[in-house]
Amino acid sequence: MKTNYEVRYAASPEDVKSYDTNKLRDNFLIKDLMTPDVINFVYSHYDRYIVGSAVPVTTPLKLESIDVLKASYFLERRELGIINIGNKGIVTVDGVEYVLAHKEALYVGKGSKVVVFSSSSKDEPAKFYLNSTPAHKSYPNKKIGINDVETIELGSEQTSNARTLRKYIVNSVVDVCQLQMGMTTLKTGNSWNTMPAHVHDRRMEVYFYFEVPEDQAVCHFMGQPQETRHIWMANNEAVISPPWSIHSGSGTSSYTFIWGMAGENLDYGDMDHCKINELR
Repeated sequence: MKTNYEVRYAASPEDVKSYDTNKLRDNFLIKDLMTPDVINFVYSHYDRYIVGSAVPVTTPLKLESIDVLKASYFLERRELGIINIGNKGIVTVDGVEYVLAHKEALYVGKGSKVVVFSSSSKDEPAKFYLNSTPAHKSYPNKKIGINDVETIELGSEQTSNARTLRKYIVNSVVDVCQLQMGMTTLKTGNSWNTMPAHVHDRRMEVYFYFEVPEDQAVCHFMGQPQETRHIWMANNEAVISPPWSIHSGSGTSSYTFIWGMAGENLDYGDMDHCKINELR
């Protein structure tokens, strides 16, 4: 079994103004997720957020601590959110099995020691997308099925942003310290997510784009509202959004993305909106 990890440091908005394409991608784009038989992590210094994936094909994969945590086990001081974007899989937490079908989730609380990922079939493996944040308290593990999520319809056909937002790991669904996760699906013929854009200086965010056709892409917009930048993204790639940055995207086809947040509060509505005609 192999676990890879990378550390990403925080960057100031003044510095980012000078970044060229490669430097912008090196700092904020997360590639190489959903690699078979490997656990991949990126440890961000924005709110100590960890983004990762586990794709067990030929063998189960055990969640192990990484050096940067200086912990005897991964969840010694952390909580974990898992969303399965693949076929049926099993997450075993301290001997208890949780079966996750496609687009089902699991919250794993601080103090859980042994976490193992496996697929029900190696020919149709599970693909576990992972987000983790520091935690100050231990809350019970909880599976979140499709019928357990909070669903909101947003946007309109007229503004090309009709979409369905599903809240999976939020404090109205599961007891949680600071991690929040959900999924947004663009409706056919629509392209814009999170538009009108916003920032929330109290929280950072990570977007993971998937269900993007192989020959298509999503253009993710970031940066300060009056100093925006963009990153072209492919299927199964994620992007780090600092607290000072907008986070919005437009695809060349329909797509789905998972959003994850951490920071000062658990107030989902805490955001400072940006007028579309004032973006630069």
